[in-house]
Amino acid sequence: MRLLSVRVHNPAAKNFIFGQTHFIKSVEDLHEALACAVPGIKFGIAFCEASGDRLIRNSGTSDAMIKLATENAKKVGAGHTFFIFLDNAFPINVLNAVKMVPEVCHIFCATANACDVIVAETKLGGGVLGVIDGQSPKGVESKEDVAKRKEFLRAIGYKL
Repeated sequence: MRLLSVRVHNPAAKNFIFGQTHFIKSVEDLHEALACAVPGIKFGIAFCEASGDRLIRNSGTSDAMIKLATENAKKVGAGHTFFIFLDNAFPINVLNAVKMVPEVCHIFCATANACDVIVAETKLGGGVLGVIDGQSPKGVESKEDVAKRKEFLRAIGYKL
């Protein structure tokens, strides 16, 4: 077995969701879930088949996001994994819809941070062991940090 650390290519720090699913119709079902969750959403999906033709299937409403999702799916190369890159939405807007797609098995991360995917390769193929999402904490928030966090959440409309 060989272990790899694969950096997700995300030059514009777009939000993305990386997960695992199990069926060829996942691309269509994920597309429908995203399109229904946020009107006018711009996204790209890429899904790695693990059997049969073993193609990277893709779909979306933004050519740039489809390209980014496909590039990362190819780079990670693990069967039954998918990338969704978002352009004018956040994971919080669509994550429950994605998780409710019947064939979705697991969400590894939903982030815009720098991210490494830890892949194990065997003779059978590649499998995801986990992700490293962002950097380690530098400390514990102070009372001032709590106030800033709460102010920020209200400023962007996520809290009243």
